[in-house]
Amino acid sequence: QVQLVESGGGSVQAGGSLRLSCAASADTGCMGWFRQAPGKEREGVANVNDRAITAYADSVKGRFTISKDSAKNTLYLQMNNLKPEDTAMYYCAARLAQHCGGFYPSNYNYWGQGTQVTVSS
Repeated sequence: QVQLVESGGGSVQAGGSLRLSCAASADTGCMGWFRQAPGKEREGVANVNDRAITAYADSVKGRFTISKDSAKNTLYLQMNNLKPEDTAMYYCAARLAQHCGGFYPSNYNYWGQGTQVTVSS
């Protein structure tokens, strides 16, 4: 069983930045970030596979950057130029497979407890 612990959420004004971290208790394959706003489905934000190949949702391209420190088993999400529509609970996720295969929540084996990001206008 892999434990994922997120940190770094908070409240910022539009245009601001936040950096999320996700510490994993063991090495995993693909890792990613998802988010869920009240009344909406969970959606994929970004992921990175074992070869450091990244993918992003269209809504965050050019603003968010995902990275992974394999030595520390830690995943990051640098979020710049935040918008009110980025407000959501952000979840770290990991899967045993090395490839990511898209942003399907059912593909991921492990989930963190979530960290809240609130962006005010």
